[in-house]
Formats: sequence, C-alpha cells, structure tokens
Amino acid sequence: MARLASFWSGLGGDPALLSRVSAVERPGVLPSRLPVREFAGACVGVCALAAAELAARRTGGGEVPAVRVDDGAVATAFVSERHLRTDGRAAESFAPLSRFWRTADGWVRTHANYPHHRARLLTALGAPEDPDAVAAVLARRSAREVEETVTAAGGLAVALRTPEEWAAHGQAAAVARLPLVERVRLDAAPAREFTAAGGDPLLPAAGLRVLDLTRVVAGPVATRTLALLGADVLRLDPPGLPELPDQHTDTGFGKRSALVDLASGREVFEELLARADVVVTGYRPGSLDRFGLSAEALAGRRPGVVVAQLSAWGAAGPWAARRGFDSLVQVATGIAHIEGDHGRPGALPAQALDHGTGYLLAAGVLRALSDQADAGGGRLVRVALARTAAEVRAGADDSAAHGGEVPATPWLAERNSPLGRLRYALPPVDFEGGPRDWARPPGAWGADAARWV
Repeated sequence: MARLASFWSGLGGDPALLSRVSAVERPGVLPSRLPVREFAGACVGVCALAAAELAARRTGGGEVPAVRVDDGAVATAFVSERHLRTDGRAAESFAPLSRFWRTADGWVRTHANYPHHRARLLTALGAPEDPDAVAAVLARRSAREVEETVTAAGGLAVALRTPEEWAAHGQAAAVARLPLVERVRLDAAPAREFTAAGGDPLLPAAGLRVLDLTRVVAGPVATRTLALLGADVLRLDPPGLPELPDQHTDTGFGKRSALVDLASGREVFEELLARADVVVTGYRPGSLDRFGLSAEALAGRRPGVVVAQLSAWGAAGPWAARRGFDSLVQVATGIAHIEGDHGRPGALPAQALDHGTGYLLAAGVLRALSDQADAGGGRLVRVALARTAAEVRAGADDSAAHGGEVPATPWLAERNSPLGRLRYALPPVDFEGGPRDWARPPGAWGADAARWV
C-alpha cells in the first residue's frame, strides 16, 4: 500500500481516503525482477479511488465508496490483448520486424507493427522485408548508429541501455525532474457544477464528454476507463492512419470511433470541442500545436476544459519529439537489461508502462474533475511512459520473479459485438456500487458519426 499512498499523494488526493482501499494480493501474478505487481495494483488502485471520490461528490458528498484492488483482476487487465478473442481468433501480436536484434556491439529493438513505420525502418536500413536480411544488416552496425539512422528516417529503433547508461542520458535527466503525473491549472474558469449521478451502477463520469485523440495502448486504456465510468467517449482518428484492428478492439470498449481530418475538418472538431469536458491527446509533444491543440489553446477556446496529454519520452529533453512505444522505452531505460538473462535482453511480463500509464492518466483526469468542483479552473494532466518506467524500476527485487500461476478465468467475459463474438478481460477498476463491465462493446474503427449523442 506504500506505493499506492505515494501515487495518491502525487495526485493531490486526501490521504484519509486511503482507508477506503483494500487489496487482494496474489503474489504469483506478473512475475518479474521488478515490482510490477505492486506497481500495477497501485495504478489501478488510485484510479478506482479517484473514481469513488468523484462518485461520492456527485451523489451528495457522503462516504466515499469502498475500493477493492484484486491482483488477479489487475494482472488480467494488464495483458488484456493476450486474452482477447474475436470469434475464437487470438489477437495478432508483434509483427515479425518488431523485436530484439543483435548488432555488432550489442542489441537494438525495433518497432514495425504499423506499415508506415515498417517502411521507414527498411528504407533506413536499405534492406528488403525479410527478417534474415534485416538481421544481416544489423549485425554489421553498432546499436547506437542504428538507433540514430532509423530515427532520422522517421522509424523506430532503440539501442539497449543499462540503467547506468540511461541515467547518464540527457532525456533521463529531463524525466527525473517530472512528477509521475503533472498537474497544472490552465485558466480561471468558475467551479464545475456537476449534476447528480446516482443510479445502478454508480457512474461518476456520467454526462461528461471526452474527445479521445489517442492511439496504440496507453491513451486508449485511459479513455476506455473513462468510458467504463459513464463518460461519452468519442475517439477521433485521421482518415489515412488506420489503427491496428485487434488493438482497436481491445481498447475500444465503451467508446465510439469517428474519422476527422484536423486540417480539412476543423469546423467539425471545433463543434465537438465547444461541448467537450475533457480532451485526451497521445501524439508527440507539440505535434498537434499547429492545429490549435496545445493545452493553452484548447483552454482559450473552451475555458474549464481538462486536457490530458500522454507522450513516450516526456514534454522536454533531447528525445521529447521522438516517437516511442512501451517496448522501446523499456529498452532505453534499462528495464530490458534488468529483465534479461544469459546475455539476452528481456521484457516485463506485460506492457506495464502502457497499461499503468493509462490508469494513471485516467486517475489524473478524475482528480482534476474533483478539484474543479472546489476551485474551478481548466486543468492540464500530463504523463510520460519514460517517467512511469522510472517508477517501475524503483525497488528491483529478484525474489519477485518467482510465484505460482493464477488463472485469469474469473476476470474474463464474453459478449457479442459488431466485430463478432468477443472474449475479453473485465475492467479492474472496482469500487462499491460501480460498474463491472462496459455499457457497450467496441465497434468498427471510424464507423461512427463525429458528433455527441
């Protein structure tokens, strides 16, 4: 509970509310040399407590509902993509060119799940789309050279670093100055007035409108959680940049999905923003500013809005503008070195940086909403995978790598959807009277109208 208390304090939460949290510990889940189980439970725990706090506020200010954090539910949700089945078919995992590779002096990890990233990788390496050919090219080059060459071409490759090597990096210094969840007041908007939100189940985010401009895992996990809690979440994507189908299915529960070109469809976006309560973005820092989507610009046009931003490396530092994914942040920050064995790099038992950061971002949004009811003001909530990685690395413990397996069955469910019959992981956010499942299954990517319901 110490880690949960630390996270809750960082979110500005009332320490007295920690007494409302109970835990079901299952030491066998998420086995790792790092304290992944404890970290994951703390991320989900503060999210559930923030939801319960907001629920109490919206039902008349009574006692905050009791929160329960079950390691089994948390572990199942942290690998939700592995449990997903669509008409019995397992989700596609990493693409053949998304993996570790031997280089002349060490290791590098690439990410090529998306076609445009794969094309840039191959162009940078001057190699055909053949794993053996790519391996031969990489074996002749240094890891840092590959990292810089591929990055310059707009692709994704990161050299394996030890924790000490990462600590000496300029980006590590920039990240070390950040809180786990940044919280900034944006304007002097009046206090938010909530309507009552009782009912069964108790939905603390009912009536709130969330614009979801995120992709991949961490951001969509955050907005999937807000949808669970009753928010009307509308995900917006550019028409020419499709999401990976299984990834969209896994993180699309409770949401609607529409296509909007921010350049040619600006009027549509502005109409949506005019009625939005929360805007969540997951693109590289500054990349959306040309569309007027910086936190300050959004608050200027929509006073009182909560802006939630996610990035891989943080908003400042030499790598701030670089692309990144969970697997690559693990490699850069020393996690893959710690988790490695017999000279080979390893990985966490889940995409814990993505999932954990997603729940922390949702928690930050929920706490911002509670704070607005007291003090008003638009709010910025900001998180970064690299900062989350520093939290995961805190307190390495080899003994944590051992434990018996815990079956996931109690935390799986099935339902029909427009995409087929789905088996999926249930949400781990659990508070008394709260929802146990999403109100709607995921639909097809881009199939909904770009309007509020």
